[in-house]
Amino acid sequence: MPLQDLRSQATSRSPDELVEHLKSFELDLEFTAGIWFFTPMDSRFHDRYKEDLSLEERLEIAASLKEYGLVGLEAHYPNEINEDNLDLWKDFQEDTGIELVTTIPLLFYDSQFEFGSLSNPNEEIRQNAIERTKRTFRMAKEVDADFSVIWPGIDGYENPFGIDLAAMRDRFETGLAEALDAVPGTRVAFEPKPYEPRGHILYGLTPEGNLLGRNVEALLENDENQRLLDEGHKIVCMNPEIGHVHMGYEDLPYALSWPLSEGRLAHTHWNSQPLGNYDQDLNVGTISPEQMEAGLYTLKMHGYDGLFGIDINPERQPVDTALKISMDALRAAKERINNLDHERIVEATTNPSENRGFIEAYLARERAPEGADLPPIEETLETTVDDVAA
Repeated sequence: MPLQDLRSQATSRSPDELVEHLKSFELDLEFTAGIWFFTPMDSRFHDRYKEDLSLEERLEIAASLKEYGLVGLEAHYPNEINEDNLDLWKDFQEDTGIELVTTIPLLFYDSQFEFGSLSNPNEEIRQNAIERTKRTFRMAKEVDADFSVIWPGIDGYENPFGIDLAAMRDRFETGLAEALDAVPGTRVAFEPKPYEPRGHILYGLTPEGNLLGRNVEALLENDENQRLLDEGHKIVCMNPEIGHVHMGYEDLPYALSWPLSEGRLAHTHWNSQPLGNYDQDLNVGTISPEQMEAGLYTLKMHGYDGLFGIDINPERQPVDTALKISMDALRAAKERINNLDHERIVEATTNPSENRGFIEAYLARERAPEGADLPPIEETLETTVDDVAA
């Protein structure tokens, strides 16, 4: 299918225009899910708490969630989608209307990628990674997927001493550019993560993903790719995961604003995560719901009309229950931000010196349960101080 047009994400609006946009635009919550977490994952700390499920069994669960809002699935090549089960995926799409929205090259699991995939200093292994990426892009076209996610989970290091880090990044970027030129018209949605399984992963923070996009696009030579770039489309886009953002101590609204400001936000992965810590993939909204609301508001400000991918690890819950909880959390947050006074919020953020404390006081009231005994906001914002020092 043609690339989704993301260019409007980067639209710059005056305060008045932003208010009108916030009043008229609503996020369209359509959900996708990674087929990998429909069956229990391996852990080095404990046995599986649930029985392993075949791909057919996982797809059956996914089909049952269509009425609840699941519109798409995500799968890795070659372990979850491949030439042998391609017909199964095509039949599933035709029978259910649930699309395979992304194919993901498995570049982090195989033992051959012990020292990296696209950045591997061993040229033979690096070429294997490039070829797998090309095959994944071709598979995406075969199933009419929207994009291919790239996650460089094994491309990194623990001990930086003596490593030519610039050369490592160069190998990764030129390898990805080679794959994109081999399958022109493919869009990549890059997913940063600061660490785990490597001590430090390449392009681990959201702004680094933007930088990767610029660097790789500057290397592209295929005529079709050049045409898309000349028209202002981005080819190397992003798929930020909320858990990864918080592992890197990033602020979610700020992180999302980076790809949005360049029209690079192709997809989003939602879960929840304490700042730092190991990658927990908790249900959406379990931790830091205020970050979820602020992140959704940033998406609303930029007119994001992409999909909302759920990427969780429901070890102790049925997968369909965990997915429903996560969808409900996003729906509830959407309703909360839609009902805010957008005009007052924009006024407070564009004229902060005249609206000291308003945002905090206003949100405290909006988040309070009905009937909460709070004084009028004007009373809270009253002060005996005539002036506030700069």
